[in-house]
Amino acid sequence: MKNSPVSCFLVFGLTFMFGIAACADDLKSRLRGAGVSDPTASKFHDFAELDFKLPEDGAVCKIVAPKKAVAGSPWVWRARFWGHEPAFDIAMLEHGYHLVYCDVVELWGAPKAVERWNRFYALARKIGLGARPVLEGMSRGGTYIFNWAKANPTKVTAIYGDNPLLDLRAFPNGTPEVRAMRKQCLESYGITEAQLPDFKGSPIDGLEALAAAKVPVFLVLGMKDDVVPVTQHADVLETRYKALGGSVTRWAKPEAGHHPHGLDPVTPLVEAVLAAAR
Repeated sequence: MKNSPVSCFLVFGLTFMFGIAACADDLKSRLRGAGVSDPTASKFHDFAELDFKLPEDGAVCKIVAPKKAVAGSPWVWRARFWGHEPAFDIAMLEHGYHLVYCDVVELWGAPKAVERWNRFYALARKIGLGARPVLEGMSRGGTYIFNWAKANPTKVTAIYGDNPLLDLRAFPNGTPEVRAMRKQCLESYGITEAQLPDFKGSPIDGLEALAAAKVPVFLVLGMKDDVVPVTQHADVLETRYKALGGSVTRWAKPEAGHHPHGLDPVTPLVEAVLAAAR
C-alpha cells in the first residue's frame, strides 16, 4: 500500500527531530568530555542548540550544530546580540557551519574579553571545532571581534563587521544612557577620559599582524548611521587596513542608519565568506 501524504510527513518529521536530538547528544557528549557540566538542549530556529557555562568563570555560552557539518567543523563566532537579524547565521548553518556564542557583554573588547574568548577558543578546539572561525560582530560587537582577531591573527578565517564600533575615541557621548556606556567601556580598559585621546587599543589600531595574516574583512554598513558613523569607524579601519595590504569588502546601504543590521539578501555576504574559507 502506498504511503499517504500524512504518513510521509510524519516520517519526515520524526526523522528530522531524531536528527536534531542526535546532533545535540553528540555535542553534549563532547562538551562533557571537555569539562562542561550540565549543558542544556534547546533550539535555534530549526537547529540543535546547547547552552552551558564556560568552566572557570561561568560565562553563558551557546553552540548550535548544523544538520550536517562540513569537513573540518568550521564555525561562526558571534559576538553580542545573540539571535538579532539571524539571516547570516542561519545561512552559514545551512552550509554546514557551527554557530557559537560566548558572553562578553559590556567588556567592550577589553583584555578581559579577549582572555575569556581565548578560554572559549581552547574549549572549542577540544570539542573538535575548526582552528579558524569566522568572526561576526554587530555594533559594539565590532570591538570584540577585531581585538580578539588582532591578538590571534592566525586563528581567524574572516571577519564580518556590521556597522561596527571600531574607535573608542569616537564613542558616542550624547545621551545619559550612552554616556553611562561610554564610562563603562573606558573602565573596562582601565583608562580615563583624559587618557582617551592618546589611547592606542581600539580595533582600528595595531592592525599589522592581522593584515600580514591576510585575514579578509567584510563590512555591512548603513551609510546614514548616526550612532556609529561610518566616517569615524569603518572608513578609518578600511583605509588603514588596505594601506597595510589587507583586504576589505563592503556592502553599503545608502539609506540605512545603524539599524536594521544585516544584508538583504544575505547571499553575496555568505558567498564571499565561504570563498574566503576555501
